[in-house]
Amino acid sequence: MSDIHGKKKALGRGLSALLDNAESETTQKEISGEYTVEYIAQIRVDQIESNPFQPRDHFDENELRELSASIQEHGIIQPLTIRRIGHHKYQLIAGERRLKASVLAGLTQVPAYLRLANDEQMLEMALVENIQREDLNPLEIAISFQRLLEECRISQEDLSQKVGKDRSTVSNYIRLLKLPSEIQVAVRDNLITMGHARAIINVQDEKSQLLILKKILERKSSVREVEEMVRNLGKEKRPVTNRKILPAKYEKARSLLHDKLLSKIELKLNRKGSGTIIIEFTSSEDFDRIISKLDS
Repeated sequence: MSDIHGKKKALGRGLSALLDNAESETTQKEISGEYTVEYIAQIRVDQIESNPFQPRDHFDENELRELSASIQEHGIIQPLTIRRIGHHKYQLIAGERRLKASVLAGLTQVPAYLRLANDEQMLEMALVENIQREDLNPLEIAISFQRLLEECRISQEDLSQKVGKDRSTVSNYIRLLKLPSEIQVAVRDNLITMGHARAIINVQDEKSQLLILKKILERKSSVREVEEMVRNLGKEKRPVTNRKILPAKYEKARSLLHDKLLSKIELKLNRKGSGTIIIEFTSSEDFDRIISKLDS
């Protein structure tokens, strides 16, 4: 493993000095010739395989390039965490983003902290470290929480202690996974916030949830406006006594206006054939949006 003994070009100055001063410790080997666990060592990137339990499946390309440039200039400040799975073969526990950026930067070896872990321990360490240290979006955190509960067989109370969040927060994240896939994708891609999603969760039927998502994206609605939409939707669904059924052409017109303006439309018709159309708006900005729609 001569490459591992080579110059530690990929390290930041402080970490490089630390390793140089602790050479006798970090290069201790077992009889097998492999590094012992609990030490930082330089490991070839082609000897490290991805973590099959990695909770994150999407990495922003721009952020990876930025991290890659930083690594080229300053080195890897925080070593990866790996476990040995064979002769000259390792598996990533945590640090996939750093590994990807290192490969992008052209590094052939990286500093890594060696640990012993079975699959369940490995999954738990990977998930907890990612939740606490990585900039995961709310959906990725929700998936990580769910996997910790199901695959590591821990309770929500234990989970909240492990990740340093109260139990209600954990529950709110997990509830995101009950939303339709279109809304989950919108959360994942940062098109809507967790606050938007939490408001939508309170709507019972999927069709209405998706309609609200459409309105949010169209109007760029705030969380408060979405909460108001949900409250109004609840009012709309209350049974109305003595409500007149509109003739087909008027109901069709009301529906078309609703779809075009993405607002609540009320159409009233009297016996003489005249009537009124009421278009609801939730804010000054929403009013301007409706006017622009009518002008188009």
